[in-house]
Amino acid sequence: MNDPRQKNQLQRVLAFAEEGRSEAPRTPREGTEAYTANCETESPAGTKQRMEEVCGRENCQQAVRRVKANKGSAGIDGMKVAELPGYLKQHWPAIREQLLSGTYRPQAVRRVEIAKPDGGMRKLGIPTVLDRFIQQAVMQVLQGRWDGTFSKHSHGFRPQRSAHQAVAKAQQYIAAGNRGVVDLDLEKFFDQVNHDRLMAAIARRVNDKRMLKLIRAILESGVMENGLVSAVEEGTPQGGPLSPLLSNLVLDELDRELQRRQHRFVRYADDCNSYVASERAGKRVMQSVTSFIRRRLKLTVNETKSAVARPQEGKFLGFSFTYGAEPKRRIAPKALLRCRQRVRELTRRTRGISMQQRTKDLA
Repeated sequence: MNDPRQKNQLQRVLAFAEEGRSEAPRTPREGTEAYTANCETESPAGTKQRMEEVCGRENCQQAVRRVKANKGSAGIDGMKVAELPGYLKQHWPAIREQLLSGTYRPQAVRRVEIAKPDGGMRKLGIPTVLDRFIQQAVMQVLQGRWDGTFSKHSHGFRPQRSAHQAVAKAQQYIAAGNRGVVDLDLEKFFDQVNHDRLMAAIARRVNDKRMLKLIRAILESGVMENGLVSAVEEGTPQGGPLSPLLSNLVLDELDRELQRRQHRFVRYADDCNSYVASERAGKRVMQSVTSFIRRRLKLTVNETKSAVARPQEGKFLGFSFTYGAEPKRRIAPKALLRCRQRVRELTRRTRGISMQQRTKDLA
């Protein structure tokens, strides 16, 4: 490494300079609309070099930009996002070698709990900034190849898809005369994903053993809480860039089953609504789909939050719908109440901030 030519070549390969924000990686949607329940997963042919793609210059530069744009707090090692480019300039050769040899070991995630809008606490797992960068680099490579195989009814955490598109699709189903909706709520979905089933699904798409070993290590890296690290036997902790993609892979089996049954459904992450002609049909769908989720996916349906109802009586992604031949969208009452409460918090006189800062917070 003392050879000047080798050193200059390494610097050109890395080029982890400070860069501005960029848009989320976009993936061609070709093939998505042609999705069927019988479609095959990505052929393993040629996938043995996935780690080389992960460590590629352009992929890594894009991963750095995304981590910087997403900001976020430090993991258990205390490294801040702003420190990442400089750290990679100094340590990337060793990190890259570990990734390519299959010996890289991610650190435990830091446990954080945030309040849910409807009560209770949501557990997050914050990876270190370095591990977020590696997860982002892996996600970009895998998402580019997997996204086209996912169902057109899946809208969450996917390029060129959004919650607004999911709500618009639900509105179309209601306008078509579907008078009932089966609202399925998966209980603690991100905490209950079975690692072995998930890894088997990944192995059907990727045969680079180093990639499989890395993802398994990410899943089993452990959680630090109150200074103690505990082992993790199931789940994909929310907080890392890779978790949403893995959750879509797990629930892709549900999408395939619902599409095989020719259900009219919309899914955004773990929020899934199926639209039916009547309440009676909805109860049959609820029973059969709940059985499938428990038996095949090894997940739990929250019976308290799941329900069969009229579309106008429930909410989907913060929206509800009006009655009539042409249903219109409206902000769900609970979502509107939360918004008003938040505005009051940001505008109360006792905050002691300038009008400029207050306006910035509201924006």
